Formats: sequence, structure tokens, C-alpha cells
Amino acid sequence: MGKLPYLLILLLLINSCAQKPMEDPIINGVSIVASPKELSQENVVPVLKINANYASVMPFGFIKSIDHPEIIYDTERQWFGETMEGLRQYIGKLHENNIDIMIKPQIWIWRGEFTGSLSMKTEEDWKSLEDSYSIFILDFAKLAQEENVSLFCIGTELEQFIVNRPDYWNALIVEIKKVYKGRLTYAANWDEYKRVPFWKQLDYIGVDAYFPISDSNTPTIEMAMAGWKPWKSEMQEVAKLHNKKVLFTEYGYRSVDYAGKEPWKSDREMINVNLDAQTNLTEALFAENWNEEWFAGGFIWKWFIDHSEAGGVENNQFTPQNKPVEEAVMEVYGLHNK
Repeated sequence: MGKLPYLLILLLLINSCAQKPMEDPIINGVSIVASPKELSQENVVPVLKINANYASVMPFGFIKSIDHPEIIYDTERQWFGETMEGLRQYIGKLHENNIDIMIKPQIWIWRGEFTGSLSMKTEEDWKSLEDSYSIFILDFAKLAQEENVSLFCIGTELEQFIVNRPDYWNALIVEIKKVYKGRLTYAANWDEYKRVPFWKQLDYIGVDAYFPISDSNTPTIEMAMAGWKPWKSEMQEVAKLHNKKVLFTEYGYRSVDYAGKEPWKSDREMINVNLDAQTNLTEALFAENWNEEWFAGGFIWKWFIDHSEAGGVENNQFTPQNKPVEEAVMEVYGLHNK
């Protein structure tokens, strides 16, 4: 008689624990830049060394101008890592190393014009763009399903396309879900994400997190943390509104003076190497976001597969490779890679 209540209590406790949803591990990701060659184990080792558990792979489609409706992709002229074949090879090698994948198809407009400005002049061209984009994105969604990819990004920084054609995007998400059964996000620019109308249909609120943080030449960690406060409040409100976590589909800083002022800039005039600015800004980003309940993680921009040749202390671009900031990434990713 005395054992029965104990056994019932034990079973109830076990059942209660079993019914609690498991908390997803935070996404500690890298944004892998496609290469002309295959991804080798040697290329993956540095990704493992920084304790990354996710990689974003980014096939590209090309458009002639911001008002041209045709997307060209998966051609022989593209680098191997940008093609369907290359994507499968990259995914396979990363999966062999227990690294999860986000496929993040992107559009490149001639001369690097901003994709957020992509907008057609006629209804006929809008329809053509929709048809072309559907073929483009659904091809990669099918590949994502075939390769057991964990996360799929339905678009990257396409504000005017979404503003002008919301019904198309709602219908497109339905079509994507017919062929891909994993998790979905969209990579909204930092000044766009609040206005995206379809977050409730996706799993994460994706943000390319180039928020202006500091006007200082070399902000301290404390200064940069203070600069994050208003953006954090804003993201928390949006996350609560949609009951979704925020995912940094891209984040990072160049190793230049004033890197936190307008972090999205790739201006060639910005040439003065400033490793401290990059490190301090990145450490502040981690300190302010990586432990928040509404935050899902992020993908640092950007990671080249030939690690020994990438970055370095004289490099003024975004990559953290072979710079002091790489140690900061490794430490934080190690603490959260559970």
C-alpha cells in the first residue's frame, strides 16, 4: 500500500517532464561564402573550432536591374558553391560534421544595387517577377527538403517587393510549405523587419542586424552595449507581438573606424583597419542579445572556406577570421553550444 502512492507520484513526474517542450539550442551560425571549389573536411575544421552548430549556405540568383523581372540562377558561369550541385555538396559535408543548415537564397542585382529597392514599373513585369521568383525559391525549398535542411529562408532584404505584393508572398509561403516541412524565416533588413506582414506564418523573425550602435571611432564595449538598448526593446516588442523568437539571419561588423555607426556599409572609402572596434562591437552584441529568452541566435557575416587565407589583422572587411574577434566568437559559441 505504501509503495503505490510513491510509484504514482514517480510516474506523474516522469509524464510531466516528458510533456514539457524541449528548449531549442541557440543558433551559433556562420554565413558561408560560396567558393569555386568543393567544401573539404579541412575547410570545416575551423568552423568546428569556433563551436558553430549552424551554417548558412547562400545560393545566388542574378537580376539585370532593380526593375528587371527575370532571375537567372544555377548556371555554369556561377561558382560551384552557388549552384544546386555545389549546395548539395556543401550541405552533405557540413551534415557529416553535425552542423545544421539554413539555406538562404539571395538575389544579386547588377552592380550591387540594394535588393530592398527591387520594384517593377508595370503589372506585367510584377507578374513576371513573381513567376520567376517562385521558380527560384521553390527549387531551393525542394532541395532543402531532400537534403533534410533544418531551416529555410524564403527571401533576403526584399522590402519593396513585399510592400507592393503582399498577397503574392502570403500565397508563396503556402506553396513553400507544400514542398518543405522544416522551419521558415525571412531575412529582413534591420530597418524593415517591423513592417513585414507575414511573421505569423513563419517560425522565426529574421533580422539582418546592422543596427546603428555608436558614432564613436572605437566604441568601448560599454558604449556599444548602451547603443543596443533601444533596439533590444523594439525587438522584444515585435517578438512578443508575433509570439516568435528573433533570429539574426546576418550580424557582424567590419574591422574599420566607425564600424558601429552604419554597420551595413561596404564603402571603399572606409579603409582604416580597427580591430578593437570590430571586437568591442561584437562582444557587446553578444552580451546584449545572446542570453535573451526572445532571441534564437544568429549567423555571423561572413565566413570564407579557405580559412588560412581569409581575413587577418590587415583586413578591413566583415569576416572575423584570423582576427581577435574570432576568439570572442569561439568563446561565446562555446558557452552556448549545448
